[in-house]
Amino acid sequence: MHSLILENVHIALEGSSLLGIDTAIAPGEVLTVMGPSGVGKSTLLAYIAGFLSPAFSASGRVRLGERDLTRLPAEARRVGLLFQDPLLFPHLGVGGNLAFGMIADGSRRERQQRVETALEEIGLEGFAHRDPATLSGGQRSRVALMRVLLSKPKAMLLDEPFSKLDATLRDEMRQLVFERVRQEGLPTLMVTHDVADAEAAGGRVIELNG
Repeated sequence: MHSLILENVHIALEGSSLLGIDTAIAPGEVLTVMGPSGVGKSTLLAYIAGFLSPAFSASGRVRLGERDLTRLPAEARRVGLLFQDPLLFPHLGVGGNLAFGMIADGSRRERQQRVETALEEIGLEGFAHRDPATLSGGQRSRVALMRVLLSKPKAMLLDEPFSKLDATLRDEMRQLVFERVRQEGLPTLMVTHDVADAEAAGGRVIELNG
């Protein structure tokens, strides 16, 4: 596993500087970037993941270890992204959603087995054929997390993924997400405006003030 390195990253909108960041996130570490809305938190994630809107200009490099991601297309970066909304595909069942991002290795049966194992791990055994619309908010969030993990990312980005959950679910999902990224050794960057998220992550915090 490699560190996620943000090397003198600067992002501007219409010539006006939004943010600057220069740091390295170790494998299994969760770095929290905090700040009010409009300060550029999600824009930073978009730059790292490879889909920054052309309205913004950016400089600096994004690396995974020695591998420079800066000019690579999003799909080649192997960076997982978890949003506020689970964004499950409505035309696919739960199993189809999990299989969607999986690397096409092994037989179809082996991939199916991986999906079944993943569902057991998140307490949704036997849910492969369920319609995502029939799931609770917490269940959808767990499926979204597992879908990202099954795509075998090399780093993880969290875009306020707990903000729409109720208090109990929020604690449960924080624990699950942080446990998994540490277990998988993924350098993780979380953006949030919630102090409790940062406390639960237990790592370094960078504050952006706009």
